[in-house]
Formats: sequence, structure tokens, C-alpha cells
Amino acid sequence: MADISRLATTDADFDARLEALLAWESVSNKQVQRSVDDIIDAVRADGDAALIELTARFDGWQPQGASALEIPAARLAHALEAIPAAQREALETAAARIRTYAEHQRMQSWEYREADGTLLGQKVTPLDRVGLYVPGGKAAYPSSVLMNAIPAKVAGVGELIMVVPTPGGALNELVLAAAAISGVDRAFAVGGAQAVAALAYGTESVPACDKIVGPGNIYVATAKRAVFGQVGIDMVAGPSEILVVCDGETDPDWIAMDLFSQAEHDEDAQSILVAWDADYLDRVAASIDKLLPTMERGPIIATALKERGALILARDEDDAADVANRIAPEHLELSVAEPEPLAAKIRHAGAIFMGRYTAEALGDYCAGPNHVLPTSRTARFSSPLGVYDFQKRSSLIMASAAGSAKLAETASVLARGEGLTAHARSAEYRGEGGD
Repeated sequence: MADISRLATTDADFDARLEALLAWESVSNKQVQRSVDDIIDAVRADGDAALIELTARFDGWQPQGASALEIPAARLAHALEAIPAAQREALETAAARIRTYAEHQRMQSWEYREADGTLLGQKVTPLDRVGLYVPGGKAAYPSSVLMNAIPAKVAGVGELIMVVPTPGGALNELVLAAAAISGVDRAFAVGGAQAVAALAYGTESVPACDKIVGPGNIYVATAKRAVFGQVGIDMVAGPSEILVVCDGETDPDWIAMDLFSQAEHDEDAQSILVAWDADYLDRVAASIDKLLPTMERGPIIATALKERGALILARDEDDAADVANRIAPEHLELSVAEPEPLAAKIRHAGAIFMGRYTAEALGDYCAGPNHVLPTSRTARFSSPLGVYDFQKRSSLIMASAAGSAKLAETASVLARGEGLTAHARSAEYRGEGGD
């Protein structure tokens, strides 16, 4: 049978085993942190010169001057023209669906007036400039370009700066085409921690940004954490995760492949199935054994399933929902006959895929909702990337003379209670004027 952990919620040691399964260490370590700190210091001190030297060292090609780091807009447009028609159509279809969904997320300013004329409200403003990191090492992800760039543009971000590593100087045509479709304003062939530093602090060529979004390796994640505070970031993401809750009626081959779809990302990815039918868990394990040899990334999948995967036997559907809420997964598939009542019991999940026909992979590419999701149980308190991540809110307060007089009484009492006399008198002056 498949080399994957088997748990049951009735086991005496279930809680301990589940916690051990979900445990994930920090994305960084001291050695990585030191390397990232050195890179950030170099970029802050030497700007473009540091980017050129670090690109030669890590990506294996020598930029001929700082201008060679920027990918011209015409090059993005050419990529969109040159890719096969089927790829262009797929990118455009996905982009349209992501944009339509994002349009529903845009927050609007609002205000109201009280009886005495005082105005209160909230002003929503897009960020001025956002940096988008796109992976470009072992694999390239045009879908990440769409998912990060389109919500930013829907939000009204003034300028979107993309950075992407180019090992050996090679550009990925699909990534460039996705950038063209998404409305990326400028693009640079820079990756790693040095790209994050450039977006955070700026160089002679790369403009400093207000927020940095997008996935990356351990060095990128560590750099994002290091510059947080100087700029905003989307999240420090952990390995990809999927939790499938199934009633035992879905084709076990489908479920096995759903588990593979996350396990193939890397050896640290997590794939878990929860069901309340022990025979069904056996059938899925048999499907894993049957299908694993057919997978191109079979060794990676096998390692991920062995190290962090699990088949969990629950008592019933309610018990399975409780397990799901404890896990708070990035991706949650509810592969059951009636998914909507079960979804109502779910409190913690990045994205919920409802019904037997809703493969998680649809969400990765083209369903519409964002595929940038909280991992490592952070769905307990955070949400998918969306338009709202590229907008900020300012409070609006305009007191009328009568309103100021009334509010000053409350403010004065509270300020003097805190020992802040200037606060109290500042309010009182206006209050007196409103009499």
C-alpha cells in the first residue's frame, strides 16, 4: 500500500500526531538570514552595481550595464504576439475571469453625516506603486503574474513593477506574455533577495515600491520578511497544501490525483484526505499506488506524501469538518454530494472547492478567485490575496461646530484621565468655540 500516514480521529494519540504532521518550521535559518542581510546591505549601498554583480553570481549571466536589467515593454508585447494561439487564448481567458472576480472585490469610499452636521467616513485609495516578484528558477509561473498583477490593476495601482530571475539570461515567453496581458508597467530581469531589496529601497534603475507581492524561494521569503515595515508584503508563504474531505463516493483516482496536484510542487508540500469510510481510504491508497508510477514528478510526490501526507479516518461528516477547521488548509476540497451545507461548517480555509467536479487545479489557473492563499494554518486569521490588498483606507472626520462642542466634553474627560492635558485643552478650545 501507499507509503503515507494513516490516522483516525478515535486514536488516543490523534491530536499529537496531527500536530506533528502540521508542524512547519520557519522559512529561514541563521545562515540564510545572514546571506540575505548581506545582499540587502549591498543593494542599499551600491544600487544597480550590486544588482549587476549579484545577477552574474547567482543567475549566471553578465548584464552589460544597468539598462540591460530592464525588459522593454516592446519585448513583453512581442512575447504575447509570438506564443502559440492556444496559449494566448488560455492566458486571455484566465485573465478575463480573474479580472471579473476582482471587480467584485473593489472597496468603495463611504461617509455619513450625523444630525449636528459632523461628517464621518472612510476614503479608499489605491497604492501608488507595487512590486511583483515572479519565480523564474526551477519553473516559471505565468499564472502567478495574472493572479498578482490583475487585482493590483483593478484596485487602481499607479505603477506595477515586475521582477523575474532569468537563469543563464533566458526569458520565459509565457511569463512575459502574461505580464503584457496583465498590464505590468515595467519589468526587470532580476531575482532573488537582491530583487526584493531593490523593490523595497530602490536603485538608480528600479523604483522603490510601497508593497511587494508574489512567491519565491527561501531567500526571497526571508528577504520579504526582512524588508517588511519599510514596505508592505502580501505574506511569507509556506509549502503548498491541500485537504480533501470526501464522503467516499468520488472516484478514488480523482482524489489520488488531487492529492498529487499539490504534492508535485515540492517535497515539503502537504496532501491530506479525510473521510469517514475506512474502505474508501484503502481504495484511494490503491489508486495512489496505481497512478504514482505514471507521474513525471513521481519521486517528489512520493516524498511529499511520505513526509507530510496523511489519510485520516473521521467518525462522520461533522467530525471531518472539525478536523478541517483545525488544519485550516490553504486549499480545501469538499468532495461530497451536498457541499454547501458542509461549507457552512467551515470557518478556516484559504479557498473552498465545492463538489466532486471542482478540482483545486481550476482555482490555480482560471476559475477566477485568487490562488495566492494563506498557508501553514494562517487561514485562521488571514485571507486570499485580493483587490483589497492593493487599496488602503483613510478615516474621514469633519466635526461641525456643534459636534465639536459635544465631542470635546467626552475627549476632555478621557484625555485628562490619561494625563494628557494638551489633548484635553486642544479639544476644549474647539468646544468653547462651538458654544
